[in-house]
Amino acid sequence: MKPTINHTIIESKQQVLLSQTTPVNLKKILISVCIALMAVIASVSGLNVAQPMLALEFDISQSTVLWIINIYALTLAALLLPLSAVGDRLGRKKMLLMGLVIFGAASMLSAIATNVAIMLLARLMTGIGAALIMPITLAVITSTFPSEERSKAIGIWTGVAGGGGILGMYLSALLVDVASWRWLFLLPVVLGVISIIMTIRFIPDSIEKSEHRFDIVGSLLSVIAIAFLVYGLHEAPGLGWTAPLVLSSLFIGILAVIGFIIWELGYQGALLDVRLFGKRNLSGGSITLLTVFGVQAGIFIVLFPFFQGVLGWSGLRSTIGMMPMAVLMMLSSALAPKLVLKVGSRYTIAFGIALGAIGALLMGQLVSVEGGYVSILPGMLVMGLGMGFSMTPSTEAITSSLPADRQGVASALNDITRELGTALGVALLGPLVSAQYRVAIGEKLSGFPKELITRVKEGLAHAQAVAPSTGTKAEIVIRIARESFVSGWQQAMWIGVGFMSALFIYILIKGPEKNKEATHYTTVPSITNENGF
Repeated sequence: MKPTINHTIIESKQQVLLSQTTPVNLKKILISVCIALMAVIASVSGLNVAQPMLALEFDISQSTVLWIINIYALTLAALLLPLSAVGDRLGRKKMLLMGLVIFGAASMLSAIATNVAIMLLARLMTGIGAALIMPITLAVITSTFPSEERSKAIGIWTGVAGGGGILGMYLSALLVDVASWRWLFLLPVVLGVISIIMTIRFIPDSIEKSEHRFDIVGSLLSVIAIAFLVYGLHEAPGLGWTAPLVLSSLFIGILAVIGFIIWELGYQGALLDVRLFGKRNLSGGSITLLTVFGVQAGIFIVLFPFFQGVLGWSGLRSTIGMMPMAVLMMLSSALAPKLVLKVGSRYTIAFGIALGAIGALLMGQLVSVEGGYVSILPGMLVMGLGMGFSMTPSTEAITSSLPADRQGVASALNDITRELGTALGVALLGPLVSAQYRVAIGEKLSGFPKELITRVKEGLAHAQAVAPSTGTKAEIVIRIARESFVSGWQQAMWIGVGFMSALFIYILIKGPEKNKEATHYTTVPSITNENGF
């Protein structure tokens, strides 16, 4: 016997949900999730400016300082996929609020930490909270906004995700300069509190029905795969690619990926249906974000040493120097949906990639010690525009490839590609800069004592530290070190151009197809659901 359906109740619920998605309320929803996203992004980048203070405060080594920073990113990346799936089943609003509470409490604990153990625990808990927050902010947009408004909202979300890190780093540097490193955690806490209030008031709950049990095995395999891959990539620049720890981490991560694929292909209620990667939208969007974020991270890893080591800027001034790029990135992210309507996702992404390649080319060709900031500004501006135009349609291509009941997972997949791309960029381009620096400075200082050459080869900062010991030749040593760093910079830019050029060709041939693969089935949140556990 079929259960009776109370159509009056259903119609009443639909009216309530539709009233929550009026243009005015949609703006409030978008502001709410962007504030939550900004809190997470600021916490990712902010602590980088306080590395020396952390080392002195807790009397710890640089490797331990990096653990305090990286444990957050590692936890965030590893838990994105399973926690986003839990959010789809239990309710996105509930999970977002839970994540914000955990995130805010852990950030406060970080601010008052008295030893490194408490600090590490606090950063671990912050990563757990962030893994609940970040994918749900995008899933709320894709499951709540009607199709005609969704692209614009994703563009704004992408702009905050892309440019928010630089803004967060600037505010963090400002707080460090005028107060203390402990005040770094004030910004995430304040943003978190504001987001909690707005989430309670404005964000509708959306729970998706599932006919299958939660994929525990797939979740565990995904955590192992991402955790070991990201860890191995993080450690590769410092330890070297042939270090046993790096090789074993990457090996375990790759094995877990293979196991995950095999399991997901055979499990009916898969956490992520890997067959969907056969769709051009999902594969094209994922590969684009992986590459673009990799190149962007590789460029950022050399920009700050250039500002501080070559130009002699402070941390605060260095973040200000990044602002024009961030502003244009956010602007083009918001403009990208309009271009998509005219030429389609594939050509919009390709246009953004082409601009990114041109930007990297300009930075590689024009950079010089004498030219300073002006020599890299044109490339930064062009690259900022390109990043925005490529990221927004790529994000929408990913989220539109998965059904409505998997929007949390789709959002997590989008975030994971960003995290993996960032880790890859730092792991690949960072060592290339260092290697070319060592070669160049070794050749130019061939007549100097071997002990001096050995020291200055360790890096630009080391060269500047030991230069005074050379007496009248100090200025020569510093100039040669700066020129050698620029030589390494140029090689990194050329590698970036190569990756972006290959991606450009791939997208033109295999990029997302216009309006053929979208699988969004709803424009308002679901009204009747089961947990499915």
